[in-house]
Amino acid sequence: MGFRWWCCCCMVLLFSSSLFLWNGVLDLVNKTDGVALVLDSIQGGKEWLGMDVLIFNSWHWWIRAGQGQPWNYIQIGNQKFKDMDQLDAFSKGMSTWAKWVDTNIDPAKTKVFFQGISPIHYVGSQWGQPDAKSCSGQTKPLSGSTYPGGPLPPEGVVKSVLMSKPVTLLDVTLLSQLRVDAHPSKYEGVQTNNDCSH
Repeated sequence: MGFRWWCCCCMVLLFSSSLFLWNGVLDLVNKTDGVALVLDSIQGGKEWLGMDVLIFNSWHWWIRAGQGQPWNYIQIGNQKFKDMDQLDAFSKGMSTWAKWVDTNIDPAKTKVFFQGISPIHYVGSQWGQPDAKSCSGQTKPLSGSTYPGGPLPPEGVVKSVLMSKPVTLLDVTLLSQLRVDAHPSKYEGVQTNNDCSH
């Protein structure tokens, strides 16, 4: 019936065509006092019901701050928080998502995938080049099969949430960490600068 991609998130739906639904986090709700990031609700989940395949991913927007942050405050139940530890908020949001999967998805009818965390490359010391301030100028992948900067903390959140769920993890994190040269960049001839976070 369909195929969707959700970026905790983003989503794509495929019948004979595709539908892309995007939400940077779980539920962003416009309220009289601003935009709330609601961590214990998934209002958009109704659109995902009945799909043959769902592909989710998350983390990219959770680390935003200041003007890049698309919410004014975080809400859990009736409690409002001006700010919260990003990893803690992500963990609460992922737990809400996992409960939604358990409650709403029949694994015999819908296959659910979660694409692992995509890393950023803005701190060269994490890959052995302390003078690098971004992925700019990186032209080769790192050698070996371990990333010098180690695993990303949100990976642990994802793996713990998915442990007992009917979800297949598409773990792209380590491969992506090793590809410091693979972000969209000015070298491809389309952009004028490097995008070290995609």
